[in-house]
Amino acid sequence: MGSLYSEHRTWLHAVPAAWKLLLFALLGTLQYFFTSIALLGGSALLCGLLFASLGRAIYPARKLVLSVAIAALLILAFHSYLQQPQVGVVSGLRLLSASLLGIALTLTSRSSELLDVFEQWLHPLQRFGLRTERFALQLAMMLRFTEHFFVLWKRLDDAHRLRTGKPGGLRLLAPLTIQMLLAARRVADTLELRLGE
Repeated sequence: MGSLYSEHRTWLHAVPAAWKLLLFALLGTLQYFFTSIALLGGSALLCGLLFASLGRAIYPARKLVLSVAIAALLILAFHSYLQQPQVGVVSGLRLLSASLLGIALTLTSRSSELLDVFEQWLHPLQRFGLRTERFALQLAMMLRFTEHFFVLWKRLDDAHRLRTGKPGGLRLLAPLTIQMLLAARRVADTLELRLGE
């Protein structure tokens, strides 16, 4: 699978994955306790500055950030059409802030590091008979496939641009779906072999 993880070291790489995950989760959750546009706008600005502070490490995620910005604008347009522009602005700012934090986490944390964090946090639940290692693996796989989706989308779009000189757009939906299903099948087969041993 492709990865958005950046080998270009930044200050955020040095922060332990557990602290990043905890802090970003708290900051992302706090977005939903406020509806003030000024407050959410300030939060989005801070998240943008944090993201920009990663320098060259953000290069692999440029298109992903652009797609998030477009999604935020579409949300704003939709709510404006429903004559709820304030709801659109609030939703768009929340989406932008949470996405920038999530992308920053992905760029500076390996999947194995996040898996270790999940296993440590879920370990106490083993006392209740839960197989926490599998649950942690499921969480890690969810994050990994989300990341792989955007990496694969970028590759297909780049290949389409080289052939035609135009962005792929909706034409990429069918090959993207097929590639994701094939990747999921390969991973499922591998896990079946490993877990069946």
